[in-house]
Amino acid sequence: MCLDKIMKSTFLTLRLFIFGVHAVLTYGARCGQSEYLSAAGECCPMCNIGSVVFKDCSGDYSTTCKPCSKGTFMNEPNGLSNCFPCKTCDTGLYILQDCTTIKNTVCEVLDGYYCMQYFEGECSHAMKHSKCKPGQQIKTPGTKASDTVCEPCPQGFYSPEGVTCSKWTDCSLYNEIEDQEGTSITDVKCKPRRHTYVLLASVLTAAVLSLSFMVLYLIHRQSTVEETAPQLSVCAPSSSKLEEDQETDSLAVT
Repeated sequence: MCLDKIMKSTFLTLRLFIFGVHAVLTYGARCGQSEYLSAAGECCPMCNIGSVVFKDCSGDYSTTCKPCSKGTFMNEPNGLSNCFPCKTCDTGLYILQDCTTIKNTVCEVLDGYYCMQYFEGECSHAMKHSKCKPGQQIKTPGTKASDTVCEPCPQGFYSPEGVTCSKWTDCSLYNEIEDQEGTSITDVKCKPRRHTYVLLASVLTAAVLSLSFMVLYLIHRQSTVEETAPQLSVCAPSSSKLEEDQETDSLAVT
């Protein structure tokens, strides 16, 4: 008898539990698309975007809504009691559109950065573009969606800043010879050829000697002129003396 009573009691409790769950699910399923199921089990009208539930509906009283405060938003009809917090733009991002009560903040990637992580179709984390090392050059510039791609300089080229590779200098173009071999970071170092120095020294020597001979010649000529000038004035009679001599000779003949 006791066992039967216990079994009947357990069975009755189980039936009541199943019925209660079924009633709740059935009642909740009857709520329309613009309604929500309150804690009291009633289908209440949802609040519009930009607001949330302040007080559930009850009997003849509809849902009481409250607007989202500054720094929060709600972008869909709802039966929630709290608005969503506005997001902040992380490092490498800037605010493209400010947050409103009906729309979240819109962030955009800064120049020189690329997006590392997306959330709900928007960038949530960005990183600065990588810089190429000396001896490398930029193969593909970075974008807002991808990082910079670097590549090493080929043989015969160098890049001290890691931007572009330049060809080693050809010393022969400047009539010079290579003094130090180039690397992927530094250019070739050139130096003048030896015979250039010899030729230059020979030309200078010849010029100095020619100038010296010319100076000596001019000095010698000047000294010669100065020595001969007095002798001519003593030995050669003047024109007046010749006239006097001629008059004397004519008188003697007469």
